[in-house]
Amino acid sequence: MFKKILIANRGEIAVRVIRACKEWGISTVAVHSDVDKESMHVRLADESVCIGSHQPVNSYLNIPALMSAIELTNAEAVHPGYGFLSENSGFAKILEENNIKFIGPSSKLIQMMGDKIQAKKIAKEHGLPVIEGSDEGVENIEKAKEICKKIGFPVLIKAAGGGGGKGMKIAFNEKNFEELFLTAKSEAKKFFGNDEVYIEKFFQNPRHIEVQVLSGKNGTVHLHERDCSVQRRHQKLIEETPSPVLDDKIRKDLFDRTVKMVNQIGYEGAGTVEFIYEDGKFYFLEMNTRVQVEHPVTEMVTGIDIIKEQIWIAFTGNTALKQSDINPRGHAIECRINAEDASKNFQPSPGTITMCHQPSGFRTRVDGSIYQGYKITPYYDSMVCKLICHGRNRTEAIQRMLRSLDEFVLEGITTTIDLHKNLLNHKKFLSSNFNVSWLDKEKII
Repeated sequence: MFKKILIANRGEIAVRVIRACKEWGISTVAVHSDVDKESMHVRLADESVCIGSHQPVNSYLNIPALMSAIELTNAEAVHPGYGFLSENSGFAKILEENNIKFIGPSSKLIQMMGDKIQAKKIAKEHGLPVIEGSDEGVENIEKAKEICKKIGFPVLIKAAGGGGGKGMKIAFNEKNFEELFLTAKSEAKKFFGNDEVYIEKFFQNPRHIEVQVLSGKNGTVHLHERDCSVQRRHQKLIEETPSPVLDDKIRKDLFDRTVKMVNQIGYEGAGTVEFIYEDGKFYFLEMNTRVQVEHPVTEMVTGIDIIKEQIWIAFTGNTALKQSDINPRGHAIECRINAEDASKNFQPSPGTITMCHQPSGFRTRVDGSIYQGYKITPYYDSMVCKLICHGRNRTEAIQRMLRSLDEFVLEGITTTIDLHKNLLNHKKFLSSNFNVSWLDKEKII
């Protein structure tokens, strides 16, 4: 096994990776910005290196600084977590050229699946249904309007190299299409350094379903699906598994096709294939070549540590699991707890945590990096932790989550804890009668 791994990330995911490494007996290196020197991931790691100032471009996105930290500490491998450089093919390629193991797929596969246009073509070639729209990037407004006439409004304009809702616009008619098209291109350039966008049919009432996979040279296994349909402006708030809306026939078809594609592209590592699901049909959306924020719900029902499996695949090239090893039980739900004020349009709420009591109990898990006295800065993502609960069925999982949210005390900052209580008690959530547009359309927040 690897002797030392550097974690090129911060916050809860860095803590999560450090814990997995410790269980493998692997030494860990934390990197941090100047404002993160008191962070939990720095405290838990065996070594730490400051790699720059609070601006991500000067620290967590600073490849030369990270390479220096790797050389300084003699790390053999790098775990990128999610976000930051986790899907940066250039970073993965530099590591490959320096004989440092990137805990993820090859740079070639990251590039191939990270380009949403290319990924869509690959999915289609390997038997996955895709959403109707442009087959390549659309550079000018005339071509864009032609595509819209062909597929009909509403349409979704998306950054080819994007994610997280950035560079994404919905045009319901031709009236403001040109303005939205130009805005999407501008945002794509700003956030991803690439103004290429593509156009596809917009589904107005879809669910967001994703399939977790682990893949090596010896084959691919799926860890069943997650339903991530409770979203605000394309940002996930609550995730659960299994999906309450899939039947066994659709589920099997979804898994079989996903595993076939992942196998055929020669994927190695943990990955997630995402789908839009509406009216009993699913359509390929994208593939994330990294671990997902919501991976703990899958771990809770399968009993499989996805991060440890990632590390094993990176070291051996093979997955240690067979499909028959994976037998999910019960239902799990995750709430992302953010330092935000939902009543003020989710305004960030940085500050010092003056009181911190995290819930515990039967089948209750908190993935986080916070503690009493910890200062949440305004420079990074506002998620402070994730609360995950498991039950014998969906009803028990919801009740356990509500009990755990009641126990959660975070003072000194405004959080989304009360929002989650309201959502989990809502009749639409309880009856699973919702889709990705639910919160944006009904304005219930």
